[in-house]
Amino acid sequence: MGGTVLELENIDAYYGESQILFGLGLEVKQSESVCILGRNGVGKSTTMKSIMGQLNPKVHSRVTGSMRYLDHELVGMPSFQVSRKGIAYVPQGRHIFPTLTTKENLLIAERAGINGKQEWTIERIYELFPRLKERENFKGGRLSGGEQQMLTVARGLMQNPQLLLLDEITEGLAPIVVEELGQVINKLRSSGVTILLAEQNVNFALAVSSDCYLIEKGKVVYHGAAKEIPKEIFSQYLGL
Repeated sequence: MGGTVLELENIDAYYGESQILFGLGLEVKQSESVCILGRNGVGKSTTMKSIMGQLNPKVHSRVTGSMRYLDHELVGMPSFQVSRKGIAYVPQGRHIFPTLTTKENLLIAERAGINGKQEWTIERIYELFPRLKERENFKGGRLSGGEQQMLTVARGLMQNPQLLLLDEITEGLAPIVVEELGQVINKLRSSGVTILLAEQNVNFALAVSSDCYLIEKGKVVYHGAAKEIPKEIFSQYLGL
C-alpha cells in the first residue's frame, strides 16, 4: 500500500444554514479502493461534492475543516482547480453529452495526468469497455442506461486521474450491468487506480472495496476493512 492520497479531517459542510456533515474524517491510500456507505440522505454525495469544491458561497454552501490531497489543501479551492490537480469525479446522474457520439464524449475529456503521463488512452478504454468500442459512433442519448454509466466512468479515466471519485454509479441499473461494473472496478483496482466511491448498493460496494466508512447523519459511525464489517453494524445503520 502506498502513501495517503486524500485525508479529510473534521469536515463540516453546510447548505445555507443546514449542516449536513459533522466533523467527518476519512483517509484514502494510494492504489486503494475505499467506499462510503449509508442510507439515502446521510451525506455521501455531500462528501463527494465537498472534495470537488462544489460547496461554495456562489451556491450558498460552505465547507470547513481540512482536506489534504497529496500536497494540496482542497478546502476553498474552486472545482476546476481540484480537477486540474488530478481528481476525476463521476457524479450521480451521468451528465453525458447526448448529441455527441460515444467517442466524442470520451475525447472531450482527454488530458494527460498531472505527472504528464497518459496511461488511459481511448484504445485502453475500449479494451476495458468493449461495449463502448461497439457503440463508438452512437450518439450518447441513444445508449442504454448501463452504457451511459460505463461511458461516464470511462470519461473520468480519460482525465488520467490520481484519484477517481464514483458517486452512486449503480443507481437505477439492472443487476447484470451492476455486475459488469463491479468487474471493471476490480480491474481498475488491480491496475493501481485509487478510488473513493459512495454507494447505497452494499453488496457492490463491499465487492469492489478494501476499506469502508459508514456514515449516519453526516458522521462516520464505523470504519473498517470491507470484508470484516460485523453483521450488527449492517443491521444497525443500513437496516440489513
